[in-house]
Amino acid sequence: MGSSDDGWAGARLAGLFADDAYATVKGYVRTYVMHQQLLQHLPPAPAPVLDVGGGAGHQSFPLAEAGYDVTLLDPSAEMLDKARGRLPRLSDAARGRVTLLHADGLDAADAVDGRRFAGVLCHGVLGYLDESGPLVDQLCRCVAPGGIVSIMTGNADTMAVRPAMEQRWADALAAFDATREVGVLGVPARADTVDELSELLLAGGVPPERWYGVWLFVDWLEFTGVELDPTDEGQVAATAAAEFEAAARDPYRQLSRVFHLVGRRTEG
Repeated sequence: MGSSDDGWAGARLAGLFADDAYATVKGYVRTYVMHQQLLQHLPPAPAPVLDVGGGAGHQSFPLAEAGYDVTLLDPSAEMLDKARGRLPRLSDAARGRVTLLHADGLDAADAVDGRRFAGVLCHGVLGYLDESGPLVDQLCRCVAPGGIVSIMTGNADTMAVRPAMEQRWADALAAFDATREVGVLGVPARADTVDELSELLLAGGVPPERWYGVWLFVDWLEFTGVELDPTDEGQVAATAAAEFEAAARDPYRQLSRVFHLVGRRTEG
């Protein structure tokens, strides 16, 4: 999405994503699981982190609270307004570590004036682009030697799961060899495979280090009509713990509809 084409404006998309999606147990699980995974790979704070297509800051603001210097880059003025509105929820110290930057991810290297970061995040963005290569190249250009690139995107190897859970059997059969669907927000989306993105990272000088699932059980429960109570703190914590464990294990991570791939730029 380009900065002149604000894909989050209109149709309440910005609100649906920034507010509704993250107010659920599934939204909490995504943030928690990925935060724990990132902390396993990021250098210690206050290392600088660039969040490309970071939206309302749900993933990078917790890093600011943890002491990281965060630059959130997004092409959508609507989403940046959401991020700006969430800044008062942070501590004074964390707010001072956040910079909001209105720019297109496809111009990220120029937008940050060639600055290199210890962590470059790109979560939930690639699926809205026609192809992944150009943006992955930008991510690799923005990461410092020894730093990580963190990508979360749809898993093309599990495209049949959602229609099957919704008992759309003809769609499920067609989805086994598909890479595109209309996503849960009603927007056309595209998926990648771990192998394809790993090759793109390697071509950019950022060899893959590890990949994870993001959520599994809560995703499947949602599509079968089960609603988890976000106010039940005990249940939410137990759910997140189970999801975190599944995300790092085979065969569970392979069945996740979304995956998290981490690469590390070689030194020099």
